[in-house]
Amino acid sequence: MKFYQFIPALAGLLAACPLMAQKTAQRPVNVGGTFLLVNPDARSSALGGTITGLEPDANAIFGNAAKLPFAGEYGASVSYSPWMWDLSDKKTHMTYLSGFKTWNGQETLGASVKYFNYGDATFRDENGNLLQQYKPREYAIDLAYARKLGSSLALAVTARYIRSELGNGTYNGQLQKPASGVAGDVSLYSQGYADHVEGNNRYAWGVSLTNIGTKLSYTDASDSRAFLPMNIRIGGGYTFVRTEDHKFTLAADINKLLVPTSPTYKSDANGIPTGEIDKGKDPDRSVVESIFTSFSDAPGGFREEMRECSFSGGIEYAYQDIFFARTGYFYEHPDKGSRQQFSTGFGVRVSGFQLDFAYLVPTGPSIRQRKSMHFTLLYTPFRDK
Repeated sequence: MKFYQFIPALAGLLAACPLMAQKTAQRPVNVGGTFLLVNPDARSSALGGTITGLEPDANAIFGNAAKLPFAGEYGASVSYSPWMWDLSDKKTHMTYLSGFKTWNGQETLGASVKYFNYGDATFRDENGNLLQQYKPREYAIDLAYARKLGSSLALAVTARYIRSELGNGTYNGQLQKPASGVAGDVSLYSQGYADHVEGNNRYAWGVSLTNIGTKLSYTDASDSRAFLPMNIRIGGGYTFVRTEDHKFTLAADINKLLVPTSPTYKSDANGIPTGEIDKGKDPDRSVVESIFTSFSDAPGGFREEMRECSFSGGIEYAYQDIFFARTGYFYEHPDKGSRQQFSTGFGVRVSGFQLDFAYLVPTGPSIRQRKSMHFTLLYTPFRDK
């Protein structure tokens, strides 16, 4: 195949849209399997993508599975997002299923499935003749185990299988193929109450290392494997009650990818890159080495490392734990992806079922971001009032 009208890699670009922006001065951190970073939960999405400090539920498996033992005896959730329909003729979507069960109030098993469908990719030759149709897709299957380490602290480990089917056929002399990988999460979470009385003001914090695993190989070239979006998330939240009927929750998260930052390369007298590194470090590293060097490998030094951190924050108002209103904001530095978006949403709970909606509106200069919506139906019986 010499020409593609649309190559399946375009589907991967759609998944990476939140991660990159169209500015030549940028040096974003590039990874494979970017769909793993997309938050499927409507509630936390409405708070700017803030996850850690919110009250636990079945969607905790995505961001911090150590929250699960605090979420009740059992619960389940289903989420759906019509992903970037304005670019894909309403054919792309994300679906997420999750559930958990807790024994003796101490140990919890959780499982989830995330599925991305990118519609149709069309292969054509140099004359525009149709060669084949391809349906790119990606999915991940999670299994989590969490255990309380006391009345207010819990630890969790998560195993993940990843399948990324974005290409098929030969492009630029390289065979495109589906990529598979395995990864794991480790998370810590703590929550408590003022005066140690449940129902009073609640505070929470947590740390999670996610997507720590094997590289993805999309071609038959041994030197073109992509890192998974290995990430560290640190966050917290505070819930305060003004009256018996009204409750507010403030929450914030900080994220940083634990993968190599692209170095800058030297050029010859004609401006042609020589392949010799000028500043930074060789990105061809092992997974373990990458994790430990990801805080010190940016060509711009500490200042650039700090720019690789993204920030999210939001506030939720609850009336009688039945009606919810939410808003938040997400910020990523213009040189590192330029995701900047305002979010809002609402929720309603009836007899243990909670329906949440989130609407995300880009505010930054990225031309690849689009408005998006998330819907989540959650069942958590212990929250009935």
